[in-house]
Amino acid sequence: MSDDTPMSAGGAREGNVSMRHTSRSLPIALLRAREAVMAPLRGMLASTGVTEQQWRVLRVLDENRRMEPKELAHQACLLLPSLTRIMQSLEERGYITREKDPHDGRKLRLAITEEGRALIARHMGESNRIFSELEQAFGQEKVDALLDLLNDLAEQKT
Repeated sequence: MSDDTPMSAGGAREGNVSMRHTSRSLPIALLRAREAVMAPLRGMLASTGVTEQQWRVLRVLDENRRMEPKELAHQACLLLPSLTRIMQSLEERGYITREKDPHDGRKLRLAITEEGRALIARHMGESNRIFSELEQAFGQEKVDALLDLLNDLAEQKT
């Protein structure tokens, strides 16, 4: 079916194939849910002086201490070229360090610094408060079920 196939009044393509209504579109629903979760965090992040992507990198490094860039990019949901820019900014600000792998000098390892951990610690209370409010509004069981389902979905091979 070509992109110039006329749309019906309900928004679906005419013919044998129809599209789901956007309220039942998984990609759109995921984006809407992301915005609902991220909107309150953006205020907190503005006070940290780091971007959403930089915060994810710091959080993942805080959990893992040292990582290779490829694995860090994967866990922080970033493309490797984006991580390269982020690494430079975070290193200049003293939040991370780069070092050669002691066992393989061709590999690079990234580590969070005490300054990076301190930044996370300063904002942990506010972050926890934001998520506690979400859990209270949505329900702890629903949040847990949603996280389980989303993790299952992310693990599916396509």
